[in-house]
Amino acid sequence: MTAQPEYTGPLGPVPPMRTLAELRQALTRHGFPGDRQKFDTELDAVDLDDLTRVREITQAYRHRVLLRCDPEAMAALMRPTDDVAVELGQKLAERHAR
Repeated sequence: MTAQPEYTGPLGPVPPMRTLAELRQALTRHGFPGDRQKFDTELDAVDLDDLTRVREITQAYRHRVLLRCDPEAMAALMRPTDDVAVELGQKLAERHAR
């Protein structure tokens, strides 16, 4: 795998996720509720010789841990739907006004 950048989020340093065991541990400690179980279920359902699919699954769950450790990403995820709808409406109105 590629080298991972050093990053410290509100939960502390991002845990190492170079192996499946490290990713499982990171999901248990830093993932969203149920991520570890969903990860194991998805991996159990795929042929481990299908390296493309295994990579897609591991990258998706690694990304979830990174999101959880990023305060800006978490703030964006926690925004109320109404706020997002108003902001999108304003941007669309600005675009149509041009």
